[in-house]
Amino acid sequence: MFVKYTIRSKIEIPPFLFDQEKTISARIILSEDFEGIITRDFGFIIAVVDVLNVGPGIIIPGNANTFHEVEFTILAFKPSISEVIEGDVVEIVDFGSFIRMGPLDGLVHVSQICDDYISYEQVSNRFIGKETGKILEVNDQVRAKIIAVSLGTGRSGKLGLTMRQKFLGKIEWIEQDLEDFLSDDDDVKPAAEESG
Repeated sequence: MFVKYTIRSKIEIPPFLFDQEKTISARIILSEDFEGIITRDFGFIIAVVDVLNVGPGIIIPGNANTFHEVEFTILAFKPSISEVIEGDVVEIVDFGSFIRMGPLDGLVHVSQICDDYISYEQVSNRFIGKETGKILEVNDQVRAKIIAVSLGTGRSGKLGLTMRQKFLGKIEWIEQDLEDFLSDDDDVKPAAEESG
């Protein structure tokens, strides 16, 4: 899920940025410090959206930088367990497929691709279901549910995904699930109609 947060922090503005407005200097520093990192509190920080306030500078003897308290907003991608996402298959390996959903990739383990025995075809670099014939390849659009979130700090994080349930998986599989569901619905008639 994409979330906008307001944060308060402290920054150092170096002398080569003194000729800029404080908010512009602060934005440059904040962008370098925050954009592209992953934190447990905020998830993957995509961008510094706005610098709301830059406090007066404090000078410390022996240091050329000025120190400022700053308030700013960020846009972050913070995945949560049971969240349903959509993305594209960007890589297939023998143990699963990697799905790109916004700024992060998640892994769908081979056991979580669909409710069928799945085999990996190395030559064509795809997965195929033994009984259903379902095929998963690079560039396929999919819908998956997040089942594990491990956001470290820095620039790495891990997301575990599943597509084993109805209405998850490759978009064509979902369309077929929907058709099957709707056709099953047509077979069920209310009791009043049956007796009449």
